[in-house]
Amino acid sequence: MPNLRDIKRRIRSVKNTGKITRAMQLVASSKMKRAQTAAIAARPYAQMLAEVLASMPRDEHGTLSCGANPFLEKREVKTRGVLILSTDKGLAGALNANMFRFITTELKDETVRYFAVGRKGSQFLARTGRDLAASFSVSDRVPYKDVRPVVESLTQAYIAGEIDTIEVLYPRFINNLRQEITLEPLAPIPSLDSLLSAHKGRPDETAEPPIANDTREMLFEPDAQSIINEIIDLYIRRVVHHMMLEAQASEQSARMVAMKTATDNAKDLEGRLTLKYNKARQTAITQELVEISAATMLSQ
Repeated sequence: MPNLRDIKRRIRSVKNTGKITRAMQLVASSKMKRAQTAAIAARPYAQMLAEVLASMPRDEHGTLSCGANPFLEKREVKTRGVLILSTDKGLAGALNANMFRFITTELKDETVRYFAVGRKGSQFLARTGRDLAASFSVSDRVPYKDVRPVVESLTQAYIAGEIDTIEVLYPRFINNLRQEITLEPLAPIPSLDSLLSAHKGRPDETAEPPIANDTREMLFEPDAQSIINEIIDLYIRRVVHHMMLEAQASEQSARMVAMKTATDNAKDLEGRLTLKYNKARQTAITQELVEISAATMLSQ
């Protein structure tokens, strides 16, 4: 016969766990709303920068015709540079596991130098013996000041020739129930048309309509090359910032769903344990009545 005290102790433990997961679900829900708003608000800006780049004068090959820039020049890829946007904490469902599975399956045969944001990504790379160049930590609000050192580390390694590409692996936010693991190349910048189409592929009802083709002659001051260099640097910084906002929205959404599932499971387990406790208690009472009746009959 099950021990009633043990069952009661388990019921109390499950109730406490359910209260904790419920509180974590509410906290994640609050953070998720804020992160989603920030991620969606950043999309039109990234799209506008892509449109500005695409509107620059180009040659017959589709590349900018205003001089050389290291982020536009294609080079032989010997070492890929990949920035991983993971989480600092766990309890986010399979979000991190899906990213790590992508690394072990899609990048296993490549020479890759990794840059990690989040403790989970750093721990995974160190545990699996991969080349970890630098690791960073960013707060939940993803302030721009936390993004700058990440971008500077990536761009300096790229310009110095330590890496030949800049790619970002992050969970792209689709909706509350879906986060898509995406490996997006940043440098060398692909053809400007494909760059623009990539941002157009992210529908956003709040975004402004695309810039119409302008055939007028433009005068740049101080010069076109300086402006293009500044726009490209700004584009890379802002796109990385936007991806971090997307990753934060994905993290909070995944955590909210995971905690809701844990809360529902706790309630279900509590109900089954309560039923088991009542059955065991009823069995014990019946057994006591049988024993009393038997003892009474024997005494007569």
